[in-house]
Amino acid sequence: MIEFRRVYKSFAAKKVLQGLDLLIRRGEVFFIIGTSGVGKSVAIKHLIGLLRVDSGEIHFDGRRIDQLAERDFFPLRKRIGMVFQNATLFDSMTLLENVALPLRKHMGMRDRDARSEAEVRLGEVHMQDFMHRYPAELSDGMRKRAAIARTLTLSPEVVLFDEPTTGLDPISARRIDQLIRELADGRAVTAVVVSHDLQSIFSIADRVAFIYQGRTHACGTPDELRASADPIVQQFITGQSRGPMETPGF
Repeated sequence: MIEFRRVYKSFAAKKVLQGLDLLIRRGEVFFIIGTSGVGKSVAIKHLIGLLRVDSGEIHFDGRRIDQLAERDFFPLRKRIGMVFQNATLFDSMTLLENVALPLRKHMGMRDRDARSEAEVRLGEVHMQDFMHRYPAELSDGMRKRAAIARTLTLSPEVVLFDEPTTGLDPISARRIDQLIRELADGRAVTAVVVSHDLQSIFSIADRVAFIYQGRTHACGTPDELRASADPIVQQFITGQSRGPMETPGF
């Protein structure tokens, strides 16, 4: 479904991705993990054209997309949705209005139809009882679930999640995990999740790519990573404070 081939990306003198290779299969929950600043979020932003590669190739559903013009990303962004870390809801709109907005803007729905469809989407994330509330009235976890509902309005084939459980209490975090798993199992959505939440990783991931120094250092199932003898992988999983990961410039 998605393939990164030797992708490089720098910001001025700071090298971030240094030959990243990834292969993501259709319908799986695929986690991208690693320490802060390693380029996890940078990687997925290339898929919807928010960033452009310095070199390398990115392919989506058999088509190379890293060289697309901006206008050619418009139809692609209907197939690939993204849930940002901070939910990015409009504070002046109710949840229902937030979720209805892309239906009116991108699907050309009348307001009544858009609201009806938005109610269905909020129901899918168990937020229909709060559809007339404003984002400021709700918890971070509830806003994140509403943001997922808004992303689902265009029926994307792939949903990118950038740190979906960061800052959430444990109960809210596990609800987000459950929603991601439901999307893959119930709607055959390919979920690409950037995270450092070990409980999420080991409870819902089909496969995990561990990024180190701008490359895929290890990739496998959660059980394979847990059983890995690689000291760098083990340092991340066990949370050791000192070890091989502490290399100059990392």
